[in-house]
Amino acid sequence: MANQSNRFTINFWGVRGSIPCPGVETVRYGGNTPCIEMIVGSERLIFDGGTGLRVLGQTLLGQMPIKAHIFFTHSHWDHIQGFPFFTPAFIKGNHFNIYGAIAPNGSTIKQRHHDQMLHPNFPVPLQIMQAELQFYDLDIGAKLPIGEVMVENAKLNHPGEAIGYRVSWRGLTVAYVTDTEHFPDRLDENVLHLAENADVLIIDATYTDEEYYDKKMSKVGWGHSTWQEAVKIARTAKVKKLVIFHHDPLHNDDFLDTVSKEVAAAYPGSILAREGESIELVPLAKNLQMIS
Repeated sequence: MANQSNRFTINFWGVRGSIPCPGVETVRYGGNTPCIEMIVGSERLIFDGGTGLRVLGQTLLGQMPIKAHIFFTHSHWDHIQGFPFFTPAFIKGNHFNIYGAIAPNGSTIKQRHHDQMLHPNFPVPLQIMQAELQFYDLDIGAKLPIGEVMVENAKLNHPGEAIGYRVSWRGLTVAYVTDTEHFPDRLDENVLHLAENADVLIIDATYTDEEYYDKKMSKVGWGHSTWQEAVKIARTAKVKKLVIFHHDPLHNDDFLDTVSKEVAAAYPGSILAREGESIELVPLAKNLQMIS
């Protein structure tokens, strides 16, 4: 086995969209909202701070001091609601660099995290966190080097705006593309750019085509895509492994099992993201291994 410094590991801590949905019908895929951890060589990158971030935080308590880079796609509630419960941020000696694009109303990522912890919405302010927190505003389309790692972003099609990320290291690339809605007449060039020749594409596919175009309860304009559109992106971008993400809270385990089979049949090797699972990539050989 390769040593840890020579690995690119993706850990799924929250894979659900919109709202947490714990319960007996969501045990196999999980009910926490988005949070993905990437251990890239010697760097720890975290993407989004949904309720899965709280779970990640508990696992890190035995590894302190912690230094990590936290990237937010946007600040809708399901992507930030775990941040005030991220225990390592309350502990002195830890260090977190926090990144996000400026919102359409001009607010920074720091301002939005500050505001969600104000009375009457939360009992304690952001300033109570004792870890060193450094906030950075990302320019759309900019490339950010972190050691040997390159992180690139691009704008997505989502109400209130969001950005997706492309992480590259030693010839390996992982794209994290959520939340985004496909266009009816063409594939999104920004999504294709992020996904181009990616070893792994983690992409928002909240709905099925049937749900998205349902005449009684259409999801057009809701800001999310379908697994069928995700397959089109994967084929065009020549993605090696497609990972369906941001599962609808109404989709129970049995429903997702059915979707998993359909996706795998349409694009062999595809999977649905499951909370608690990991993907490991090894440079050069580019071996992908699923680990429960």
